[in-house]
Amino acid sequence: MSTKSAFAALGCTFAVVLGGCGPASRTAPPAVESSDHAVHDHPTEGPHHGALVELGDEQYHAEVVHNEQAGEVSVYLLDAAATSAVSIDAAELTLNLTHDGQPQQFKLAAAPDASDPASAGSRFTSADADLLKELAHGHAEGQLVVRIGGKQFRGSLPHAEDDEHHDH
Repeated sequence: MSTKSAFAALGCTFAVVLGGCGPASRTAPPAVESSDHAVHDHPTEGPHHGALVELGDEQYHAEVVHNEQAGEVSVYLLDAAATSAVSIDAAELTLNLTHDGQPQQFKLAAAPDASDPASAGSRFTSADADLLKELAHGHAEGQLVVRIGGKQFRGSLPHAEDDEHHDH
């Protein structure tokens, strides 16, 4: 290698070391919020004034309305913002309760609202006396299980002492 080539190679090496490979920033990029939880408010009550259950990572919500006077529990499926109905093609959804270590499973049958499309529903109901009693006492742990768009979602029911979302 000639002296001229050696100096050229050495000069290129210094240029890369001192100047880098281009106009890159010398500071780290700003931290990016990995979750949009800080960007939006969490809804606390549904459009029917019921308790909300998060399904998935707030992809959907279920609103649980316990109407003691009518003797009925209704679950409404809602969108991520908990403002609009989400209709699904399902005959029922499941509510699993555990009271004093004893598991109980309740099926809520589809009871489509007038605004739901044919063969789909966003509302599910039960008049099961045991379910009404368990929800009235508020001591049971509960989990709602529903399939939306072929994917199963689970959400924990709020405790009665955590909410006031039932009719007396």
